[in-house]
Amino acid sequence: MFKTLFIALISASALSAVHAETNLNGAGASFPAPVYQVWTYDYTKQNDDVKINYQSLGSGAGINQIKSGTVDFAGTDNPLTLAEQNEAGLVQFPMLTGGVVVIVNIPGVKNNQLKLDQDTLAKIYLGKIERWDDAAIKALNPGLKLPKMKITVVRRSDSSGTTFIFTNYLSKISADWKEQVGEGPAVKWPVGIGGQKNPGVCNNVAKIKGSIGYTEYTYAVEAKLSCAALKNSAGKFVEANVDTFTASAANADWKNAPGFFMSLTDTPGDQSWPITGVTYILLRKDLAADKKAALTKYFNWCFDKGAPTATKLNYVPMPGNVVELIRADILK
Repeated sequence: MFKTLFIALISASALSAVHAETNLNGAGASFPAPVYQVWTYDYTKQNDDVKINYQSLGSGAGINQIKSGTVDFAGTDNPLTLAEQNEAGLVQFPMLTGGVVVIVNIPGVKNNQLKLDQDTLAKIYLGKIERWDDAAIKALNPGLKLPKMKITVVRRSDSSGTTFIFTNYLSKISADWKEQVGEGPAVKWPVGIGGQKNPGVCNNVAKIKGSIGYTEYTYAVEAKLSCAALKNSAGKFVEANVDTFTASAANADWKNAPGFFMSLTDTPGDQSWPITGVTYILLRKDLAADKKAALTKYFNWCFDKGAPTATKLNYVPMPGNVVELIRADILK
């Protein structure tokens, strides 16, 4: 009897080991969170031996957590240079491309009706243009009825990769912005009220008439917020969509990007969206072998099977030649 019981216990223990679940925890950027939530759900449903969790905390929090080793992977839209990666014992690769859009809540103004050029956008965020009926905005929008209403500027209150992309763009197109504010995941804003993560910015813009903010495109679509058409480096006013995001990333030279560090803001091309960004994954070089193998399998699945989901949610999947570079360097 005891022998039979012992054998049964050993068999149960072996069976449990075979079906042991691997837990993979990630945190970071809210920019790609809508895609990551679907990917982790679909992958876990197909692979019952793995549980993947991703917390949308913002890029700054993700970088801090991967550096401290409290998560297995991190998401960031604020890329680290190769030197920064080496110093922190990390590796980095691009996961998706997407658009940062300018959202507005102006009574009577519908989606893509408002046009803003580089100078007006920078001056609004510098606090130099304070009303929607300002002469500079009216000159760009003849025929559009703009109210005599105060502009409420909304920006991120947390350390954010979306903010990095947005301020990187403003620094490229405005000498005053570059000199007075600069770029980064957190800056000293001249004006405005803060919102926590992309949903917080969208919520503030939705609530406040006369407001303007910036967010990742999918959040704007989900919140049914109006986007502004922006003037790009070719002098064309373009609307935010997957086609204009794709156009801005078309000529990216990933082969000559050490550590996969890339900026896609203010890129050339008639159809290029001017505030396009890349969202990245960060991994520790000292990650345990079993977790590295499980994450390698997961991210390769994302590249192979996840593209339709990304496109449906208005992101641009990484092209095949870039995926091959990532696999040759990291996911092997």
